[in-house]
Amino acid sequence: MLEKFNKKARNKISNIKNRVFPGAIILMYHRVAEVDSDPWSLCVKPKHFAEHLEVLQKYGNLIHLQRLKQRIDHRETIHRSIVVTFDDGYADNFYNAKPLLEKYDVPATVFITTGGIDQKQEFWWDELDRLLLQPGTLPDLFQLNINNQIHQWELGEATSYSKEAFERDQSWRMECSEDPTPRHALYRYLYQQLQFLPVYERKKCLDKICVWAKAEPIGRLTHRSLSHQEIFELESGGLIEIGSHTVNHPFLSDIPIDSQQTEIKQSKHSLEQLLGHSITSFSYPNGSYGIETPSIVKEAGFNCACCSIANPVKKNSNNFLLPRFVVEDWDGETFARWLSRYF
Repeated sequence: MLEKFNKKARNKISNIKNRVFPGAIILMYHRVAEVDSDPWSLCVKPKHFAEHLEVLQKYGNLIHLQRLKQRIDHRETIHRSIVVTFDDGYADNFYNAKPLLEKYDVPATVFITTGGIDQKQEFWWDELDRLLLQPGTLPDLFQLNINNQIHQWELGEATSYSKEAFERDQSWRMECSEDPTPRHALYRYLYQQLQFLPVYERKKCLDKICVWAKAEPIGRLTHRSLSHQEIFELESGGLIEIGSHTVNHPFLSDIPIDSQQTEIKQSKHSLEQLLGHSITSFSYPNGSYGIETPSIVKEAGFNCACCSIANPVKKNSNNFLLPRFVVEDWDGETFARWLSRYF
């Protein structure tokens, strides 16, 4: 009984502390766009993003990630500080997000996957969506050799996928417990098979899927990555910081240490060559890191790194494991209710 009472007392004290000293929060976005298919819930509609920015102006002190890091280092107050970040480096960060950030004067940090810069192909998870989940006709029998193992799938009635059926299934997400068609089941299955493959092996598989699907090798403009020039212009004006997100967006916890070092160091070098100054912020792709990864990031010359643990930032937070909250495509009212839980 006493233990139960003590636990309740500790929780009550913790809640009071969170209200009086809420710390800072880092928000993680990916895209500001409205697309027909979004299996990973990466997109926030421009209208909703504008509403988010209006809410943020009322709730706290909006600062850059590097400023938050400085405050932590100098033991300055971080209470009610808010940092906006973007992962991956989609082109809509420049065309849709930046104008709204400028309109509401909200600073942000954009973490860029350098291997996608100036590429005509989409990120591999988007490419898989383009090949499998769009309206049209696919061959019935699918075969793919992955690591010397033949994977076979029959689409059956899903070989033909109408626009009406596509619109019906637009709300499907990877976190859904059921798949509306064999195409969605195949997408899920192939994602699980391809996600941990080396980059060159995964590309070989995607090229074979593209040939099987009789699809064009060039990706959708709506899903492309930033170009060199767009990154340069994205940073201009000082409102947006640029950070690194590796070269190829791997699960860092699942690759050897030397491969981690290459991914982390090369992405930093590429961005520094492009922008002409030091890049000191990093974020872990997929929120994935091993025990040694934060040390590798630090040794590469970064001074902070963001992960995907959903917690507020406290004054004693590890600069190389800064927690973040994923933001979804909420309207302004829903976003305000969500934010009020922390402030």
